[in-house]
Amino acid sequence: MTTTASSSSTDVSSLLASAAQSIISGSTKSTLDVDSLVSALVTAKTAGQNATIVNKQSLDNAEISAIGSIKSALAALQTSLSGLADGSTLSAVSATTSSTAISATTTTGATAGNYTVNVTQIATANKLSSQAFTSSDTIGSGTLTIGLGSTGSMSLNVTSGMSLSDIASQINTSSSNPGVSASVITSTDGQHLVIQSTATGAANTVSVTAGSGLNSKLNSSGYTTVTAAQDAAFSIDGNAATSASNTITGALTGVTLNLTAAAVGTPQTVTVATNPTATTTAITNFVTAYNNYVTTASGLSGYDTTSGQAGTLLGDSMLNSINNGLASLISGGVTTGGSTFSLSSIGIDLQPDGTMSVDQAALTSAVTANSPAIQGIFNTTNGIGQTLNTFVNTYVESSGTIDQRTASLNSDLSSLSDQATALTDYQNTLTAQYNAQFTALNTLMAETQNNTAYLTQLFGGANNTGTMNKS
Repeated sequence: MTTTASSSSTDVSSLLASAAQSIISGSTKSTLDVDSLVSALVTAKTAGQNATIVNKQSLDNAEISAIGSIKSALAALQTSLSGLADGSTLSAVSATTSSTAISATTTTGATAGNYTVNVTQIATANKLSSQAFTSSDTIGSGTLTIGLGSTGSMSLNVTSGMSLSDIASQINTSSSNPGVSASVITSTDGQHLVIQSTATGAANTVSVTAGSGLNSKLNSSGYTTVTAAQDAAFSIDGNAATSASNTITGALTGVTLNLTAAAVGTPQTVTVATNPTATTTAITNFVTAYNNYVTTASGLSGYDTTSGQAGTLLGDSMLNSINNGLASLISGGVTTGGSTFSLSSIGIDLQPDGTMSVDQAALTSAVTANSPAIQGIFNTTNGIGQTLNTFVNTYVESSGTIDQRTASLNSDLSSLSDQATALTDYQNTLTAQYNAQFTALNTLMAETQNNTAYLTQLFGGANNTGTMNKS
């Protein structure tokens, strides 16, 4: 700012000197650049204010960006804590099966244990095939009605000359299709219209009614059942159950079973157990998110001795509070049930730069053994996950500490914008005033020039004897 002000002052002094010399010389047709002079005068008058506004805007914007980076890093940390704060990660279970004949997945509520599943039959979808239509058969015209159990039915208008393929196309594209699909199979004895329910289950039976004028082969009585509509029948630990679908969601709490035909007649074992891999992954992800925050905060608050560049948030009180609070919670350990546990007891150690390192072998061992340290450190009352989540939330929640800080900075930027607008208006006013003054000066000098010429002509001067001196 000092350099700019000095340069502007030099320019203005030079222009003023030029203007003064023109006045002293009595010149009215000076080559003086009035526009540049006025611009320099206005700039000299307002440069300090403008520099202050621009500098403050730059600082505010840099601070908003830096705070946004801190909030993003904290939000990522909070996300990594979710399953560790509420205990869902430690209590998470997964399911495995004794063969690929069935598969199993777990949801909320699954309980560890072994379960024997016996499948008697799987659920199937009803499929019907019409009698063969040869080239000598006439389909006719009329209404063809196709129903699906209690779901509903659709009616097709079959016109003379339509083929089985045309009928199949109408079935598949009808907006009132109750849930069936149709195709045409050509065999040695002719063409067959095949209609199938798109859903399995005993209730989803297909019916076909051919109205007057249509070939009777299109009636249900003219169809052969390719696949009967049936429910899956199975038992879990001897408890019989049925399902319209081969995807079983309600029989075993928190477990979804998927049955295949290969399971019929062969007992299957489903094992539901805690998932150490999921727990280890969640804890490792937490450490990664914490380290990312530390790196972000360090970059924004450090000082580069080589370049002399300071971080935007160097010495920032809010950032210092966050750093100190997190470090205290991480290093303080957790006391529960009369015992105190630290992260180092499960293979997580603090480093000199504030980050954490993970001994994967030690962590995996602690998780697999379901050690008291794991249960204590991540308990849902005062565990690290819970306390860190509560601490971080005060900063990242809507209208929280960071949002309030950002709102204040945005308010300041709005005020600075108003100041910049007012300064621009002031500059425009000064420009108009200076232009008016130089115009008046030019007019005065023109009058002076004319008076000088007249007096010279009258009294003489400048090698002119003058009118009054002539005899």
